[in-house]
Amino acid sequence: MKFKKWTMFRSKRTRSMLRWCRYPFLLIGLIALAYCGYVLLDAKVFQAYEAWRFQQALKRAAPLKSSSESSHPLIPATATTGPGNVGTESRETAGLKGSILGQIEIGSIGLSVMILEGTDGRTLRRAVGHISGTALPGEQGNVAIAGHRDTFFRPLRNIHVNDEITLTTLKGVYHYRVESEKLVEPEDMSVLDNSTDDVLTLVTCYPFYYVGRAPQRFIVRAFRIPEIQDSKSVSKPPAEPQFPF
Repeated sequence: MKFKKWTMFRSKRTRSMLRWCRYPFLLIGLIALAYCGYVLLDAKVFQAYEAWRFQQALKRAAPLKSSSESSHPLIPATATTGPGNVGTESRETAGLKGSILGQIEIGSIGLSVMILEGTDGRTLRRAVGHISGTALPGEQGNVAIAGHRDTFFRPLRNIHVNDEITLTTLKGVYHYRVESEKLVEPEDMSVLDNSTDDVLTLVTCYPFYYVGRAPQRFIVRAFRIPEIQDSKSVSKPPAEPQFPF
């Protein structure tokens, strides 16, 4: 009889503890959802506002022209430089973490996102980032851009060979055609090596739906389309670029 009463007492106590324990877990869950919502909203607002500012800067500068129309890239005198500002993508500007370099668009997969300088956590949370140490958009060489697989670069899972990629900057519009896609190990930095060709390299983690730290990198390689290629800059990028993640 005593054993039965003790068992009933323990059962009631356990149920009571479980009832109270659910409240902290519920609170933790709500905080996590609120944070995720904030991150997504912050990225959406940032993209919308900076895309609007970028378009305004383009309008003030005059229509952008490719090399078939002009032998010199457009450098608007009204552009400003600095972190978070729309500015000319000079080597000095590119060194400022968070400065806006332009916009990347891939119509075939519905991708359109602003490009910032750098690949720190805050930058990649709000946009895609130019990998420091690689050529800048419009320069001769390997232009490398990184983005998260679960946000802005998730559409890359649907990309195909021969898809067209457009980079728009305040200096000009640059068109690329996808030549290949492949998987590499995180330690394989060869995809970031400089090139004598005009190359665009997009980098994100793989698999796209992997939970946690992804084991591989998904690489998209595209080459500038010659017939609408802008004039080139021959400045050399710094050595030893690194994967951002």
